[in-house]
Amino acid sequence: MISIRNLNQLYGGTQILWDLNLEIPAGSCTCIMGRNGVGKTTLLKCLMGLLPVKAGEILLQGQPIQQKVAHQRAGLGIGYVPQGRDIFPLLTVEENLRMGLAASRSKSKTIPSRIYDLFPVLKDMLHRRGGDLSGGQQQQLAIGRALVLEPSVLILDEPNEGIQPNIVSQIGDVIQKLIAEGMTVILVEQKLGFAKRIGQEFRLMEKGRVVASAGMEELSEALIRKHLAV
Repeated sequence: MISIRNLNQLYGGTQILWDLNLEIPAGSCTCIMGRNGVGKTTLLKCLMGLLPVKAGEILLQGQPIQQKVAHQRAGLGIGYVPQGRDIFPLLTVEENLRMGLAASRSKSKTIPSRIYDLFPVLKDMLHRRGGDLSGGQQQQLAIGRALVLEPSVLILDEPNEGIQPNIVSQIGDVIQKLIAEGMTVILVEQKLGFAKRIGQEFRLMEKGRVVASAGMEELSEALIRKHLAV
């Protein structure tokens, strides 16, 4: 589905990603894992076109996309939910969702009803401002906005950060439903229990490189101690 080859990225004069190679299989949830500062968020931003790359190749279904800007990648079916959510606090829930329609591949002017099926709270709060929602509700709104694109790939950067446990569980249920429907999910997640519940594959990062990758069942205690324990 997605192949990243020899990716290098500089940020503020410091190299963050070093000849990074990564394969993301279609129709599964791949968890990008590692300690803080290893380059996980930088990798996601490069994949989405929010940061330029110094060298390397990003392929979506075999086609290079590294020269395309973020809205073009969204138009190719990549949805992105950034760390911190980045909703528009002064816009209503409905207005936030409509922001995603501009890049929708279907060119529809209507918010898909399945967004409200997945997140009923958004329908109940349609006319409330985004900034008035709780943190968990804002995260549901951010995911819903990305799903308005009707993407084939959904990128989630720590979607459970600062979220109450019941909403974490609901978000996990939604992700599992999306995967069952054939969506490809790329998830950066610090909560090991959630990653093991949702993910089928893992990719461990260290110092800007992928250093281990396998099925989630092969994430051993030795790997956790070496690359994840603090």
